[in-house]
Amino acid sequence: MAPARFIAIAGNIGAGKTELTQFLCQRYGLQPFYEPNDQNPYLTDFYADMKTWAYRSQLFFLTHKLRLHLDLQHHPGAAVQDRTIYEDAEIFARNLYQQRLIEQRDFDTYWELYQGIKRSLRPPDLMIQLRCPVRTLRQRIRARGRDFEQEIPASYLRRLNALYEDWFARYDLSPAVSLEIDQLDYLTDLVDRVDLLDRIEQYL
Repeated sequence: MAPARFIAIAGNIGAGKTELTQFLCQRYGLQPFYEPNDQNPYLTDFYADMKTWAYRSQLFFLTHKLRLHLDLQHHPGAAVQDRTIYEDAEIFARNLYQQRLIEQRDFDTYWELYQGIKRSLRPPDLMIQLRCPVRTLRQRIRARGRDFEQEIPASYLRRLNALYEDWFARYDLSPAVSLEIDQLDYLTDLVDRVDLLDRIEQYL
């Protein structure tokens, strides 16, 4: 049985996806589905030699995210996903290809596989798109203190933001709510919280 409701949260590194996921789970009793970053056996090799390992690392993420999405589809209750399979391909794999870290023929094969997967999956009932300027992303990345993220250059975050904006503009698989997250304090500001919940609940 498909979940009664499926909310997906998309956004750049440090945009606040996990924070919003936890908030919605507490508010509505949703089941969270998180990105499997720490389970990728290629990550250490990838950071040491990106051109050699980029394609294999992205294939792992796509495969694992497919399994996660299928588990979510069969979850009997309402669920929220922190980063989607769409972002793996539309943002991160595309960025590596544009940086010439994935060769054309490999990317063509990857993209054909992704298109087949995308057509076979149930899209979310609501996509929440988090927009955040690079300055705020870097502040949040520093504040949460993950060692492997501290050296991410601003130029990399800007490239990802540009790809996110392009994908947000083209996204048409489901209703979408776009949030300027650096201007929204839903945790401590009651007005912002009410506004956020009103915008989400009209789709649920």
